[in-house]
Amino acid sequence: MNAPLQSVLVANRGEIARRIFRTARSMGLRTVAVFADADANSPFVAEADEAVRLPGGYLDGGAVVAAALATGSDAVHPGYGFLAENSSFAAAVEDAGLTWIGPSPSVISTMGDKLAAKKLAAAAGIRILPSSDDPTDDSLVGYPLLVKAAAGGGGKGMHLVEKPADLAETVTIARREATTAFGDDRVFLERYVDRSRHVEVQVLGDTYGDLVHLGLRECSIQRRHQKVVEESPPARPDPTRDEAIAAAAVNLARDIGYRSAGTVEFLVDDDSGEFFFLEVNARLQVEHPVTEEVTGIDLVREQLRVAAGEHLGYGQDDVVVNGHAIEARLYAEDPSAGFLPATGTLTAWRTASEPAVRWDSGVEEGDQVGVDFDPMLAKVVAHGSTRSDAVGRLALALERMHLGGLTTNRDFLVATLRHEAFLAGDTTTDFIERHAPATNGMTDPATLRDLAISAALWLQGRNRNEAQVLGAIPTGWRNARMPDQQVVLAHRDTRHDVRYRARRDGSFTVNGDRYALVHRWSPEDLDVEVDGLRRTIRVTAAGDRIHLTAAGTTTTFGLVPRFPVPELETPTGGLLAPMPGRILDVRTMVGDMVATGQTLLVLEAMKMEHHMTAPFNGTVTEVHVATDEQVENGTVLMVVAPTDGEQDG
Repeated sequence: MNAPLQSVLVANRGEIARRIFRTARSMGLRTVAVFADADANSPFVAEADEAVRLPGGYLDGGAVVAAALATGSDAVHPGYGFLAENSSFAAAVEDAGLTWIGPSPSVISTMGDKLAAKKLAAAAGIRILPSSDDPTDDSLVGYPLLVKAAAGGGGKGMHLVEKPADLAETVTIARREATTAFGDDRVFLERYVDRSRHVEVQVLGDTYGDLVHLGLRECSIQRRHQKVVEESPPARPDPTRDEAIAAAAVNLARDIGYRSAGTVEFLVDDDSGEFFFLEVNARLQVEHPVTEEVTGIDLVREQLRVAAGEHLGYGQDDVVVNGHAIEARLYAEDPSAGFLPATGTLTAWRTASEPAVRWDSGVEEGDQVGVDFDPMLAKVVAHGSTRSDAVGRLALALERMHLGGLTTNRDFLVATLRHEAFLAGDTTTDFIERHAPATNGMTDPATLRDLAISAALWLQGRNRNEAQVLGAIPTGWRNARMPDQQVVLAHRDTRHDVRYRARRDGSFTVNGDRYALVHRWSPEDLDVEVDGLRRTIRVTAAGDRIHLTAAGTTTTFGLVPRFPVPELETPTGGLLAPMPGRILDVRTMVGDMVATGQTLLVLEAMKMEHHMTAPFNGTVTEVHVATDEQVENGTVLMVVAPTDGEQDG
């Protein structure tokens, strides 16, 4: 057995750093963080016992090792992403006399390379999808196919190609993304199966050859080839098939001498039931909490124990799966705009006390969400005795969360979880394309009017609470007949004029014929009754925005000023930057004729490329940016003048 660990440095950020810290502290270990400049004010930095700045960012392995030595750390945990599957970094950690929390560098070198892993799986008798190491050779793969990063994961460097004419450009894009995200530009081709399920097996081994699996997870609900909903066991279990998948995973892990926690991933053809090996993730997975919830096994604790030289202490028969667990990834992104990442200030971030679910989050209220890193805000995990219990609990927790200040996928997640097809287990990887869950929560007009009244009354309560003089005088009190008080609120394309007058009994007459009564007011919520319907509403005001959580979502109103300042008009045909980022490629110039959907420029943000396309047939009349230029959200990038009759008014 190795010497007991006393401190651990986590070479990662955000929610996974906080999650590892939590287990490490429970084991009596001192924690050390490393952080890039963009994360200087992030919660995980303050939660560690010590933190070291990384001027070169999280991919600077030498600086991470130096930070571990300087802080007297015993071990390095890589989390996932960044350097987690970099065998050279793992070897450097061990060469420095530190303990590496993960599989051996040799295993990472073999299994972290998706190409080498596929060859090993095939040699072990596990079926693999037709693929090609040469990204220019599609002869044995066929279409549609995926271009995938050899050292990748998380959907980065992965793109669908449906026809040969698009292959070369897609390979170029995938190479750039893979280099940015993983420091490795190798990509390969793999057959795409549209009606499939993404099933994976959690394996866990020690340094003495003991190895178990902790059941199966299904991660089929994906957008942009990135998982957004994961569950364990699979939505539609098949005991015979699932046992074969688990056996294949364990045999492969045993063949390569796997230690620590890892995941063997498979693709299941939903029509034939056949399964194919995809890859081995030689690290902790984002979705590991669902396995922890159904088995009761803390995977980070087991990683730390194994790294310290301890025996697992249990066998396969001791692993019991209880109930069902499901996880949703809450992102700062706009589902209605192709899941484009979003930025802004998280002005409202409060979870409900019930139902009880697990929140693994990297942010807190007031945090800024930028473009430097993945836009995931939190993983929300629910456990229940049945799948329907777990799904319902997760959906309700998301609905009751008070969340505002930037665009998120919260309402999309709820719509997915509440969808009839999802509840029936129809969860293949093309679920989003086939069923198109609602991308934004829509509040019905009657409820929206009630919420506008509630917002106005919360604002009047705040005014009275902040009054420096005569604060005890009822709102709007006059010793003569005066007009009603008025607040004008805007929600999306609707405008709400709320006129109210206080009555002697403390209630309000609203808009002449409606009745309202505030039962309780506080800076954070409002217990209000409107025409006999009573709600407790969570409230946050920030600047000219007010966020109200009720009726299954958060509704945001903007305060309309009495004397609005004229806004600058965006030119017709103007392409605006959807987020801050760097101009990677400008493909047109003034005078060029362009067609609807043609890529005009490429914006790089959050390690992903976003293609800005022509909204209609026309001519480029203005270009305001150049390659490598940094732009802010809302910047006019270029202007296209429509061909006569092409623009939809």
